[in-house]
Amino acid sequence: MFTISFVGMHDGHLMLIPILLYLLITAFLGYLVRSERSWNDFFLGGRGFGTLHITGSLVATILGASSTIGLVGLGYSRGLPGAWWLLSGALGLLVLSKVAHAVRRTGARTLPDLIGIFYGSSAKKTASILILISWLGVIAAQIVAAGRIMGALFGHDWFWMSAMAVVLVAYTAHGGQRAVVRTDLWQIYVILAGVILMFAICLRSAPEALNRLEFPMSEQMSLQDIISMVVVVGSMYLIGPDIYSRVLSARNPESARVAAIFSAMIIIPLAFVITSIGIFAQHLLPDIRPEDALPLLITDILPPWAGGVVAAAFLAAVMSSADTSLLTASSILTLDLGLGSGVRARWLAALFIGTCSMLLAMSTPGIISTLMLAYTVFSGGFLVPVIAGFHRERLGLTQSSATAGMLCGGATSLLLAEVFPLSGICVSALTMAIVSAVEKRRRVTE
Repeated sequence: MFTISFVGMHDGHLMLIPILLYLLITAFLGYLVRSERSWNDFFLGGRGFGTLHITGSLVATILGASSTIGLVGLGYSRGLPGAWWLLSGALGLLVLSKVAHAVRRTGARTLPDLIGIFYGSSAKKTASILILISWLGVIAAQIVAAGRIMGALFGHDWFWMSAMAVVLVAYTAHGGQRAVVRTDLWQIYVILAGVILMFAICLRSAPEALNRLEFPMSEQMSLQDIISMVVVVGSMYLIGPDIYSRVLSARNPESARVAAIFSAMIIIPLAFVITSIGIFAQHLLPDIRPEDALPLLITDILPPWAGGVVAAAFLAAVMSSADTSLLTASSILTLDLGLGSGVRARWLAALFIGTCSMLLAMSTPGIISTLMLAYTVFSGGFLVPVIAGFHRERLGLTQSSATAGMLCGGATSLLLAEVFPLSGICVSALTMAIVSAVEKRRRVTE
């Protein structure tokens, strides 16, 4: 399906060694962690993670398919301004640091639970269903990315996608949040090592590629494109359910706040480094599909040993993002939609979500396009209700207004995302204002 090329038998063995080593260590670390039977321990790690653990897990979660293969592709097609994808995330995290303490103090278990605290059970159920649907697309994009990386090296993309889904479901359902955070800390070191190694080799191969760089805009990326990206992608880091799962797992509000700041500081330089890899690819491998740039760099430019290390690093990036997304979706299905929080329910939830995501991945056309659609629909439906929820009494918002805002904003984004990316956010805000005004007027007349 997505196979690009095959490496020779000898080279393939050299590449496979670091990849298998990475997978074995990841599976072993995940297996070592055994969660308690309580939902608090399984889904939130007992709310006992300090700043270091939250920061490492946040960065590992952020550096998923969109921030690796997708960002390299943006660098290939749009130049250095493609870095705005990850820079938007950094801006979202900095804003999050201002509200992280308020989020943590609510005692919520999930993002839908937080919305339920603000607006009631009806809004909570609506949020749960919409987020669950959106996050199937997010997980599917990670699975596609894994297939592209491994398929480029060894072929048989479907096999590698299936293998990733099995490993992912196994250690996430087995160890819960503690397993995810522990493997994330290991994977962030692997990711950073691979990114630095690839950048260094590409810089040595084509230093002239960085001679003429345009930033913050270019012919391929206008100011309007940047604004849309900052709002849509940035909102995922400000109100994303996987990001909130980290904030809600923090030991205290201060740990959550500081972790958000540290994470932003780490991903800002990485935004430029990863995007630059795409610029090198455009110089070394012209006339290819942008999202094929990273796999082809690994197979055609890097020596086999380095290719294996880099492939393991970017596979780690995908896995570390996918496990958080899977656990987030599982927690919503079990805790918020009433499947149950027992061991059997957790395994069933993870298996169901993993299977649905796998099937969706088989028909997913592109990583960035898929994620951008999911992000746009999510931000259109949730940005205004969540942020306004902290000031709902002062703004005079009613419970029904949140449900209406999520539905109308999400539907508008789904229909008009490609033409007007911010239309859903505007419609959501307008809907909430109108519904609240009508309900308050009705109460007065009654």
